[in-house]
Amino acid sequence: MKIEHLCKSFDGKVVLEDVSLHLPDGAVVCLMAPSGRGKTTLLRCIAGLEKPDGGQITGRPERIGYVFQEDRLCDGFSAVDNIRLVTGRAVSESEIRRHLEELGLAGSLDQPARELSGGMRRRVAIGRAVCYGGGLLLLDEPFKGLDDAARQQTADYILRHRSGAAILCVTHDKEDAAALGGAEIVTF
Repeated sequence: MKIEHLCKSFDGKVVLEDVSLHLPDGAVVCLMAPSGRGKTTLLRCIAGLEKPDGGQITGRPERIGYVFQEDRLCDGFSAVDNIRLVTGRAVSESEIRRHLEELGLAGSLDQPARELSGGMRRRVAIGRAVCYGGGLLLLDEPFKGLDDAARQQTADYILRHRSGAAILCVTHDKEDAAALGGAEIVTF
């Protein structure tokens, strides 16, 4: 995927200015920059949730798994049902349960999301994006709220199940890049 000369403003305030980035198939890249530099806006443009004011994105995969900054779970649904919401029947319930168990959530599969801790909710959101699949995984601060052991377990899970998808991860932490197998770091 190539991003060339991307620009985006909101109410006259420039958020992205002439951003270019090449993300080869299967690459793992971490974007690092201070808050307010437009990293989340870039992910939203890639996902088609925001329309850039200028520039272009080419080679964007048809299916994109996305872990938003917020978990965006349905509070009354279980962990399993939150994933089922995006996978439909494409992924069996037993497979969803295996994914969640790999993420360390075996004892909480049927609990409503509102009863899960922040770190547990985060892992459900990650499992949802991975199970959805696609040629690209967009991760917006995916490991926030996770301790070091849970971060590594979750990163290993992502790498094991990405099925060759490229990963573009927004983070403030070099440890996140290390957890993702020494991902290439691009300062933004």
